[in-house]
Amino acid sequence: MPNLGAPELIIIAIVIIALFGWKKLPDMARSLGRSARVFKSEVDELKKDGKPATPSEASRTTVPGDVVDTAAEERRVADERVAEAERQAAAARAEVERLRAASAEPTDVRRDTTL
Repeated sequence: MPNLGAPELIIIAIVIIALFGWKKLPDMARSLGRSARVFKSEVDELKKDGKPATPSEASRTTVPGDVVDTAAEERRVADERVAEAERQAAAARAEVERLRAASAEPTDVRRDTTL
């Protein structure tokens, strides 16, 4: 089996972050930890009895984790983007009106027709 050094572990971490995203990693780690805890308790239960009579305490209760409401966060970000787009559109409309008003004013510009 090849030895995994620091560069290899860094590359693996970057790939995992790129695949799953930074925000999802804590939830995934929490879920993996719960699953490992339940699995370990069930294996210990099997070793004691030879057969599981009742589910263990770990399989009945899990550690409550922080629920991340990603939909609310995504809505907030989307609302901020919409507000920014509306501000930019209003500024663009004002600039168009300013340019139309400026071009409607008569100017005394003489063109040089000599070449």
